[in-house]
Amino acid sequence: MDPKRWRLDGQLALITGGSAGIGRAIARELLGFGADVLLAARDAAALESARAELVEDFPDREVQAFVADVADDEQRRELLDWVEDFGEGLHILVNNAGGNLSKATNDYTEDEWRQVFEINLFSAFELSRYAHALLTRHAASSIVNVGSVSGSTHVRTGSPYGMSKAAMHQMTRNLAVEWAEDGIRVNAVAPWYIRTRRTSDKLADPDYLDEVLLRTPAGRIGEPEEVAAAVAFLCLPAAAYITGECIAVDGGFLRYGF
Repeated sequence: MDPKRWRLDGQLALITGGSAGIGRAIARELLGFGADVLLAARDAAALESARAELVEDFPDREVQAFVADVADDEQRRELLDWVEDFGEGLHILVNNAGGNLSKATNDYTEDEWRQVFEINLFSAFELSRYAHALLTRHAASSIVNVGSVSGSTHVRTGSPYGMSKAAMHQMTRNLAVEWAEDGIRVNAVAPWYIRTRRTSDKLADPDYLDEVLLRTPAGRIGEPEEVAAAVAFLCLPAAAYITGECIAVDGGFLRYGF
């Protein structure tokens, strides 16, 4: 076995939404495989806290951070200009930033549902396009989009969220085919309930938690590290023949039947 197939030494990864939860876990996982990491997030204090923690835990790796709201196009461009200044191109882009406002469909204002699309879908689409020139500086590079099981079936997130994630999954397939000749693999992961700050309030309701677990064959809530492991695998040279895939990290939720 060639150990280099399971390493990311010398590779540079950009992770959006990297200050907490799944994004922070992805950064930690990629650092563990030898990559250098660039983090982007809106909250400056949380971002610096994540950066400092990762630097302490991985002193031999490069960890840099940039405050940006990737739902804003000007800030997306500033973020990619910052990445370009490193002069190394980019090996990995992880479109993890996301958000939601859960309501009944008829209760959304136009601004509200458009904002869900802006942060979940348009940010990933535009960042992928802006990063294309940086990713093609290397013979092999990859994009991983953090989708959701709500992009494949109904869950109680509100319709705009599910619509935006379904579109992200289709974007993954389209870009995988179009950019294969450029040496860019494009894949996605689709988590179910993962134990993060964003899900803590809902999961604190014991009745709601019981409902979730009854629909989850694994019988438990997932951990951020389990999503991060799937993302990291898709970035590894060992996954070089995998592109256009969307891997559910859901404890069997999408396969549940009666």
